[in-house]
Amino acid sequence: MDSVEPAAPPIMVTPVKHPPRIWKFWGTSLWGLFIFAMLFVGQLAVVGWFVFRQEGPFDLAGAIRVVGGGLTISLSVIMGLPAALLAIWIATRLSRTPFAEYLALHWPSWRHLAIGIVALVVLVAGWDLLSRALGREVAPGFMVDVLKSARADGAVWLLIIAFCVAAPISEEFFARGFLYRGWSESFLKVPGAILLSSLVWTGLHMQYDWFFFGQVFSIGLLFGWLRYRYHSTWLTVVLHGINNFAATLQSIWLAG
Repeated sequence: MDSVEPAAPPIMVTPVKHPPRIWKFWGTSLWGLFIFAMLFVGQLAVVGWFVFRQEGPFDLAGAIRVVGGGLTISLSVIMGLPAALLAIWIATRLSRTPFAEYLALHWPSWRHLAIGIVALVVLVAGWDLLSRALGREVAPGFMVDVLKSARADGAVWLLIIAFCVAAPISEEFFARGFLYRGWSESFLKVPGAILLSSLVWTGLHMQYDWFFFGQVFSIGLLFGWLRYRYHSTWLTVVLHGINNFAATLQSIWLAG
């Protein structure tokens, strides 16, 4: 009687599992352009909505006033956040590395947070002293103007959410989270990644003049070093929010 068992067991094919990876220099650079484009589109959608909802014929001067208004800027910054998060999620998803792991979303210890706050206060105080010595305003005129506009629109609270919550999350996830992670594991290594990500982050603040460009860049270097030293992007998010909140309070005081 023939056996019902096969002469040889069937061959089981195990699916090949591709290991997670980190985008290196070019991958990070190209995905970074995509993330920036998504951030810009999210912000531009709000600006376009406010411009085209104007009553009557299109007026360029009126459109410029709307674009520079506190309410428009606040909502555009807030809407840029989900757009940037979606783009970063797509990039990390395709890398097969968990989102939180890729961006180093680890909560810092209170000691690390205290060190970061002290370092930030010392750095900003130094720039304020230099600003006074040069006879310059300690706060950018842009901030004061936007605050006055937001106050006229009854949207100061919205401006605080935009500048102190939405902007720090989107910018830090982008610069110190995504860009730093990929570039630091490329030929740039850690120093090059800190330098280049700080330059990119500074470029996001085109509303400032050369003096405040220098201040933003130096803060970016500090945040980059803290990101490297303590392996936490949440640390730089919190410090970024604290810095923007202090700047907002300063602008409120200067605006009267």
